[in-house]
Amino acid sequence: MDIHTVPFGQHLKEAEVFHGHLCGGIVSGVRMALRGLKEIGIRDPKGEDRKNLIVFVEIDRCATDAITSVTGCRPGKRSMKIKDYGKMAATFINLESGRAVRLASKGPKDSEQAGSLEDAIKAASDEDLFWIQHGSVPLGAGDLPGRPVRSVPCAHCGESVMDMRDLCVNGESLCQPCAEGQSYFIPGRQA
Repeated sequence: MDIHTVPFGQHLKEAEVFHGHLCGGIVSGVRMALRGLKEIGIRDPKGEDRKNLIVFVEIDRCATDAITSVTGCRPGKRSMKIKDYGKMAATFINLESGRAVRLASKGPKDSEQAGSLEDAIKAASDEDLFWIQHGSVPLGAGDLPGRPVRSVPCAHCGESVMDMRDLCVNGESLCQPCAEGQSYFIPGRQA
């Protein structure tokens, strides 16, 4: 199925159902995904082209759900990578051709009212909504979908580290939290 022949409203409704409600981030994410796929030559992201697509998203908000809905890419399938920079941006990569494009939101205009934001996003051109930049993303074997490339125990905590995410420090393989001496989780403390 050619995703570009499906009416925009159908993509929007599917993303709304997936996310739970319609908002400006959903509209923007659907627009971003459709343009990104077009730029890299992906026509059937959930079917024939599904193994040729990786998406990097730069925010953990609504647009990520919209991009997931349109592309079928998910972190658990290793076809979506989340780099939470707090930016409404995503990079789409065609693994077969090597083509990559990054789209970043230009943000709402000062003249747009919150209540009409969704309609303004629907009506605007892609060029008004996004900075569109072609380039490349260097990917290693540990970045690609499929089975883990390798798994090693961290020399400090003993937990398994997959897909070459371990760091060599003083000749030892360490997980990132042990190597950096910090983690988001603090054991033994209750809030």
